[in-house]
Parts: sequence; C-alpha cells; structure tokens
Amino acid sequence: MVFATNNEHKLREIRQILGTQIEIQSLAEIGCTEEIPEDSDTLEGNALQKARYVAEKYGVDCFADDTGLHVDALDGAPGVYTARFGTMNGFGDSHDATANIRCLLSKMEGKDNRQCRFRTVIALVQHTEQGLEEHLFEGIVEGKVVTTLRGENGFGYDPVFEVEETGLTFAEMGPEGKNAVSHRARAVARLAEYL
Repeated sequence: MVFATNNEHKLREIRQILGTQIEIQSLAEIGCTEEIPEDSDTLEGNALQKARYVAEKYGVDCFADDTGLHVDALDGAPGVYTARFGTMNGFGDSHDATANIRCLLSKMEGKDNRQCRFRTVIALVQHTEQGLEEHLFEGIVEGKVVTTLRGENGFGYDPVFEVEETGLTFAEMGPEGKNAVSHRARAVARLAEYL
C-alpha cells in the first residue's frame, strides 16, 4: 500500500507503528515526483485530495494524512496551516520547523491558556469492483504548548508540544514513547484495525 508522502520522518514513524503488518511504499518508490495539491481548508479535504490523486493517477491503493495543531488561545490556529504557519507569518521558508516553532512561541507570548491538541486525519482510498472506496480515520492527542523547547527527538512541533497524559514533550519521549500515544499513531491504529 502507498503512503502519499516523501517525508522521511512520517514514513519512518508509520512503518514503525505498523511493523510488518503491511508493506508501505512512499511516493518516490512508485515514481511519483510531482507536487500533489493540498489546498482544502480542512484536514479531511487535504488527506482525501492527496489519496485520491495517487489512487487515480497510479492505480494503487493509497492512504494520505494531514495533521493540524489546534491551539485554544489562537482560536484553533494554526490548524490546517500547521506546516506553513511560520512562512505565512513572516518567520521563514515553507515547511521550516524552526520557523513554525518560533512563530508559535511568539504568538503564545503572555497567554495563560496553553491548551492545544494535535489532530491527524488519514484518508484511505481503495480500488474495489464498484470503483474507488474512501474511508477516514482520526487520531487526537491533548496537550499544551510549553514556553521553551524540550527534548532532542522527533520533528516539527515535537519540542514544544507537551502531551497531557505524560507531562513530556514528544521530543522528550523518543520514537517508541511517541508512537504509543501520538495523534498519528492513534489514526494509524484505526487504519490498521480496518485493514
């Protein structure tokens, strides 16, 4: 099955979560090098857009994810714009994790309510005798935005997202710890259960 990503961090994380249950191929492994559009205003829309594109163009079963960090004090932002948050606010290049974190911490200065959640939506598009069949799977983890970076592991916002149930940031947990409780792990578990 194809996972519609070329993000090595995500690919490694998904493969670790699924183990040997399902063989996962990346976009590069099926020869997909084009930029897949994701211009929906919802996580569900973006995930479906990517999975449909690959399933239709390459004739393979495919799943895609989209993840958003939803911060209460920022009225749910960055949400669907999580990966581009820094760039949109003048903090650096597209998909730059350091810029995204700097932007988030800047916008959170002086705010007492630091509650937030990570939400991942996975869209699965499969070929059936009746045509393409679509399914959505969701994973959510509650937490808070910490004031300073903590931990050396992970990627993206991991050093500033403290998981409510552990008191640790994703970056402090390491891969096994994160994969036990993360939003992506929870969505992937639902996908795996369905498959």
